[in-house]
Amino acid sequence: MSHVMQDSTALFRVAPDASNEALIANSYETFASVSTLLLDLSDDLSGKHRDIALAIHQLSELGVLLTAKLLDREPPSAG
Repeated sequence: MSHVMQDSTALFRVAPDASNEALIANSYETFASVSTLLLDLSDDLSGKHRDIALAIHQLSELGVLLTAKLLDREPPSAG
């Protein structure tokens, strides 16, 4: 089983030469997408499951804010 898990994690990789700006921008977009999906999902849930989805949404929104602040601080790449 661990061999299968190891192979599946190797499916996606981050380019080793990706700039900080690109990494931060893609992190921001990922968090923003997760946040939107969770908010949409929470509309179809109720009770404890809705509460959990909204709690995860709040955490993803924090990720959006943190990566936005990093992106603001990252100087634009030349080129």
